[in-house]
Amino acid sequence: MAAVTLAGMPFPLRWLSPPAAWSHAQDVLTIDAGPRTDWFVDPGGSSAPVLTAPALVGSADGDFMLKARVHVDFAATFDAAALIVHAGERAWAKLCLERSPQAEPMVVSVVTRGVSDDCNSQLVDGDSIWLRISRLGAAFALHASMDGSLWQLVRHFALDRVETVAIGFLAQSPLGEGCRASFDEIGFDSRRLGDLRSGA
Repeated sequence: MAAVTLAGMPFPLRWLSPPAAWSHAQDVLTIDAGPRTDWFVDPGGSSAPVLTAPALVGSADGDFMLKARVHVDFAATFDAAALIVHAGERAWAKLCLERSPQAEPMVVSVVTRGVSDDCNSQLVDGDSIWLRISRLGAAFALHASMDGSLWQLVRHFALDRVETVAIGFLAQSPLGEGCRASFDEIGFDSRRLGDLRSGA
């Protein structure tokens, strides 16, 4: 597929996995995930890795912050919109707005270093939230915000040490028949996050 340019992103993007459909209009990116699509490597080894969810990414060096307001048309458990940082097939992380088994929107993070972990965070009142991925040297930080101003730390972690990583946007529907995710207020800043805990 041809390279994609988005408002708010200073470099071209490419598909790690193709979408069922997608669009970019009026500065809103919309990604449709197909049935039973996910990015997950089972830590128990009872199922094969699934790396099929559509992910639109571009290459970034050095410190940065990538943010977007995400919205999900929830239908099935684990339907999600996510930001992703990808350092290799078994070295990546995603920060999701995801539908929980209790049918509640929730911030969920997955960090994969060989295999994936799975960490549930805050419940969300509604079907949208601001998400952000930051790089700080060898480490990464995930934050979430209800208003795009006050940020809460979700995870602080490291991946494989590589100079260039791929970052971008993902939609998934691991158990469902498909999911539509949209991303607006997209912003990329090539500077280091000032304060890890406050997210300022």
